[in-house]
Amino acid sequence: MATDADAPLDLLWKEYGLVFRDFDDLTLARWLAQTLGQLEGKAWRFSHPLLGAYRLAAQLAHHRQVWLKLLATPPAAYAESGCCRAPMLPLLTRDVCETGLICVHCSETLVPFEEIPAGLRGDLESWAAQYVPVHAVAHWDDRQRRSAGDYDRAYESAADEAQALLRHAGQILAPKLLEFYAAVVWEDNDECLEVRPEDVLL
Repeated sequence: MATDADAPLDLLWKEYGLVFRDFDDLTLARWLAQTLGQLEGKAWRFSHPLLGAYRLAAQLAHHRQVWLKLLATPPAAYAESGCCRAPMLPLLTRDVCETGLICVHCSETLVPFEEIPAGLRGDLESWAAQYVPVHAVAHWDDRQRRSAGDYDRAYESAADEAQALLRHAGQILAPKLLEFYAAVVWEDNDECLEVRPEDVLL
């Protein structure tokens, strides 16, 4: 989904990221490697403050090609990603069947859906299939809204279902991915349905 680069929230995140611009490449690489050690072994919310800081630093590191320079050694549990050669840190989203697992460092596909371990694909596919019609409510056209009768009620019901599905991702699906990846990030909001991270308590 396209975002407005000048939206207030985007501008705020740019401001947050300024602290890392003062890091030289070696300092940035060491900070990332040390933080990966703290992330290891857990499934993290996309909105977690530590993850937010890591994502800001990782974006800058990707721009500077810090991982390609081999300035710091990441923890041994992290394999190298094929997309950008950063340590593998996958993001699970509701679009997993189309996009696979996303790379936190470069935002490209890290693991195509068909390459996700077979034992997990069925669960992920079932979960994503349940999410599609729920999320679609936010994008209904006028005809669909009229046919629903009370669209506000349908929207609120969809938001409640999205909360439950995101909670399932955080409690069940993301921890299963930890069998194969050193750490995992899961999407814990749905902007289109106005579901915020604080609505998805585990």
